[in-house]
Amino acid sequence: MPQLALMAIAAGLFTGAVLLVFRTAVDLTLRLWLLPDGAETFETLGYTERLALPVMGAVLLGILLSWLPNEARRVGVVHVMERLSRHQGYMPLRNALVQFFGGIIALISGQSGGREGPAIHLGAASSSLLGQAFELPNNSIRTLVACGTAAAIAGSFNTPIAGVIFAMEVVMMEYTIGSFIPVIIAAVTSTLLTHYFIGDEPAFMVAPLQLHSLAEIPYVALAGVIIGCVAAGFIQLVQLFARLNHWPFWARALLAGAITGLTAVVTPEVMGVGYDTVNAAMMGELAIYTLMGITLMKCLCSAAAVGLGIPVGLIGPTFVIGAAVGGILGILGGYLQPGEGTMEITSQGFYVMLGMAAMMAAVLQAPLAALMAVMELTANPNLILPAMLIIVVATLVTGVGFRQKSVFLSTLNTLGLQYPPNPATLHLQRAGVAAIMERRFARLNFICPRSEVENALLSKPRWIVVETGPGDVRCVLSAPDLQVFMDEKGQQLNDIPLLRIPAQRLDIANVDYRATIQEAQDAIQPAGVEALCIRRTSAPMIASVMGVITQDDIDNYREIIP
Repeated sequence: MPQLALMAIAAGLFTGAVLLVFRTAVDLTLRLWLLPDGAETFETLGYTERLALPVMGAVLLGILLSWLPNEARRVGVVHVMERLSRHQGYMPLRNALVQFFGGIIALISGQSGGREGPAIHLGAASSSLLGQAFELPNNSIRTLVACGTAAAIAGSFNTPIAGVIFAMEVVMMEYTIGSFIPVIIAAVTSTLLTHYFIGDEPAFMVAPLQLHSLAEIPYVALAGVIIGCVAAGFIQLVQLFARLNHWPFWARALLAGAITGLTAVVTPEVMGVGYDTVNAAMMGELAIYTLMGITLMKCLCSAAAVGLGIPVGLIGPTFVIGAAVGGILGILGGYLQPGEGTMEITSQGFYVMLGMAAMMAAVLQAPLAALMAVMELTANPNLILPAMLIIVVATLVTGVGFRQKSVFLSTLNTLGLQYPPNPATLHLQRAGVAAIMERRFARLNFICPRSEVENALLSKPRWIVVETGPGDVRCVLSAPDLQVFMDEKGQQLNDIPLLRIPAQRLDIANVDYRATIQEAQDAIQPAGVEALCIRRTSAPMIASVMGVITQDDIDNYREIIP
């Protein structure tokens, strides 16, 4: 744990640095070339620019990425989860580069998506590559992926608690003490780095918000039902566009860019991340018809961008859509309960925050992460009770009423992937082979002088690794059985034929020392062997034996209650 904690600090710093470079590249380019009034003020562009910019960005992405194979274009949170499930958290550098430069092009060209998805991918990849460079065990690399995910969310929103919960609830989908400690350290480290370079201002301008009376509770519950329905429709829309994955990438990118460009002519708020729209809704600066248009058009454009493979994120759009729906409900609530002159604006801002939390919770099926996010973004304890209510209602309506899984899990299902793995598999993935391997062993040649055998048995080994040549392991032999043979008949022989004496011998295969116990199980079954040699390659053609694992060792570990 101390070593992993140090690696978590490095992961937080590495992730924070990568995110700062990514964010700076996007913001500076927009401010210097396109949007001098601010990096999100796409509304100031003319009709022609709003139409042409997303289309030109999509064409550029199509030209640059079409020559890559499909697996190299996989990016975002879904890619992180897939690598965790199928590849023990090993994140390829090539996909990270596609996410970095593709995400910059997409966000600069006003594609309707967020920067949190790219941030999560870049954070997870940075931490995974760090673990690979230090040749950490696979279970430690999985933990570092969670560290990078938490650091990315924490640094993007200035919400370290929400980052930790998001990593465990959405990406890892498991809670263990061994993972929590390094993930918390990484989130704190990234947040501190962001504070130093950018400041500790929240992502949104939040007015003082509170529930005016308990009479609003039924209305809050009704708002949860409405947002749950919107979230279910949004998930379905993403999957509808995802079914076009058999199209060439350039055609999918062009379709997404055309949808965004045409929509932006009428509703420019759909372009880019859209946090300026959230702030405007929070302050009551948007009319109800504008909010309705934003809700419909942002759902369409963001679902198209994400479903068709544009390298942008999904969390930002859920905030914008939730804010717009919440703003509509706030205005309608103000009409139902007219009060003082500032009543409607305060009510609108209140429901904007609730709508953001509920939409995020319903789309991601992550109620705890959404609750933590709204608490940290507002620093307002008065919001906790209504936020809990609307989050629970919206999540139930989407997940139970419409039987929709998280948008990420729905996408993974299209890849034929069960996520998360069953609890027994998760249990075996959490520990490395070094945790259960038998270190008491001796290596002997298959025909060995009696003196060497006697010297080897002096250390009381459990197994004898029998070799037929340098590094060529034939089997493992029970050391107690060899001791019995030596006591009874060994003194009569000069050379001991280890492959012919009466003893328990297990056929053996090899596995890398960084493997998890699940990988060890997967190596034993197809090979038809009963034991594994745990090896570490120190140089080409030189692999030392570190330990021995039998099927019984794995079965005994499986019986331990996590």
